[in-house]
Amino acid sequence: MIHVDQLYYRYPGQHHDTLKGLSFQVAPGEMFGFLGPSGSGKSTTQKLLIGLLHGHRGNAQLFNKDIAQWRADIYRRIGVGFELPNHYSKLTALENMHLFASLYGLSKSQATPRIQQLLADTGLSDQAHLRTEEFSKGMKMRLNFARALLPNPDLLFLDEPTSGLDPVNASNIRNMIRQHKEQGKTIFLTTHNMYDADELCDRVAFMVDGELKKIDAPRQMKKQFGESTVTLEQRNDAGQLISADFPLQQLADNPAFLQQLARYPVETLHSKEASLEDVFIKVTGAQLT
Repeated sequence: MIHVDQLYYRYPGQHHDTLKGLSFQVAPGEMFGFLGPSGSGKSTTQKLLIGLLHGHRGNAQLFNKDIAQWRADIYRRIGVGFELPNHYSKLTALENMHLFASLYGLSKSQATPRIQQLLADTGLSDQAHLRTEEFSKGMKMRLNFARALLPNPDLLFLDEPTSGLDPVNASNIRNMIRQHKEQGKTIFLTTHNMYDADELCDRVAFMVDGELKKIDAPRQMKKQFGESTVTLEQRNDAGQLISADFPLQQLADNPAFLQQLARYPVETLHSKEASLEDVFIKVTGAQLT
């Protein structure tokens, strides 16, 4: 679905490359996370892939066709949700959606039921006739996401899709993303939100200073860099919370663990799994800011 090999890019007037030899592939139906701090080159990569930037070196393909060969027809096969929502502020949400539907070549009869469903799914039905200049940031982000889904794309590019959303709406957007993956859609998620990446992605790529440092499944990364121990927390007779760590391997046959387990009631028992952010810092030495 996406093939990138030794991709370089330098902005006009700059002396150094922003992208430095990126190579990766995204399979059909995969949800791929592109992770890194601000300024690492994530959005530049997405802009190149969707045709907003030109002049790259190396190879990049969408749907087995070089990105330089695609014209406007690519936008009928991809959906794009930008990090900063851009709507026509004097138009209502409904008018914005119909305008973009016409750009996709959808007739009004084709577009109307889909627009109504997307506004309902993103919780914007009641604000459909409100000008977007009156929208909060969260409402603009939800409309931005709905618009990305409008052409029913095979490939979806999402840049920080839950930014500015409250927990309820962020959870709803994540569920909608999962539903589209279940329908066989391919999703390229650009974010520095490690929770979203961990929850949603089949694989993630760590990006720092224009370079890819590691690509793997979140579960494998956390397993590799986590500690193979469990922490037992108990409440002693004096009401104090006490804890002890034990090796995870052969835990059931560990006499020290079994002896401690029998002493007091168990409050919690959990493995020491590294978070995806912990792994990112260990691998790259960079902070997610």
